[in-house]
Amino acid sequence: MIGTAMDLNNLHLAVLIDADNIPHSSIKGVMEEIAIYGTPTIKRIYGDWTSPNVSGWKGPLLEHAITPIQQYGYTSGKNSTDSAMIIDAMDILYSGKTDGFVILSSDSDFTRLAIRLREAGQKVIGIGERKTPSPFIVACDKFIYIEVIRDHQRQQEDEERAEERVQERFRTRTQEKPSGKPQTKASEKTKRTEPQGASRVDPDSIQFIADSIADIADDDGYAYLGELGNLLLKKQPDFDPRHFGFSKLTPLLKSLPRFEIDVRQTGDVNIKHIYVRDREA
Repeated sequence: MIGTAMDLNNLHLAVLIDADNIPHSSIKGVMEEIAIYGTPTIKRIYGDWTSPNVSGWKGPLLEHAITPIQQYGYTSGKNSTDSAMIIDAMDILYSGKTDGFVILSSDSDFTRLAIRLREAGQKVIGIGERKTPSPFIVACDKFIYIEVIRDHQRQQEDEERAEERVQERFRTRTQEKPSGKPQTKASEKTKRTEPQGASRVDPDSIQFIADSIADIADDDGYAYLGELGNLLLKKQPDFDPRHFGFSKLTPLLKSLPRFEIDVRQTGDVNIKHIYVRDREA
């Protein structure tokens, strides 16, 4: 799973999108991100489709099989999609067909909805831009910034292009210089290394991780990584290693000298448990 560990795998999800507050150019990466956590069995997007402001959504809706819900703007300057999304969310909740909701919006008006869905035992994932107000962020089980998804997707595309260039150069050299000697074999995949992002981890975030380790550490000071990841999200739903340039929590911790990683072998040789300790504790 990309990002921090979380018990949201294989959920049946209702994806509700506020067309007024989410850029259509990001929907491909967003839908790929949602697939990490479960299956989007319901996909709806709300907006005034008579308005030219949402005309760019037509292609993405067809590509990702998202159902548009018409909501007219009855009052100038007012976002009328909020009430329609909230009403539909409650209808879906009482249908009992979902395990969780994904709310795509940067609007704090959905804060109470997120709280109500969690009270009903639903997992709630919020996705929005960095301008999203804090109340909506903390009301979700997990909140993901669109900018983080976009940057991660761009990084993956850069890696794929770099790999293609390596393979192309290898093919060219092989064709131009045939010989009886074995040619240097190009790797199937270019070596991917985590960006040097440790310097981007601010002292407050490091202390936040250290405090969380202390909360669940055993007598030797070690905390189980999976449990730590879940605790970080419970305390701060928008915590995401990709914000600091790392794809997962483990590489992030390894980059910080303050923390010590201990990989423990279990009875099954294919399963390893990772523990982390704060050296300064």
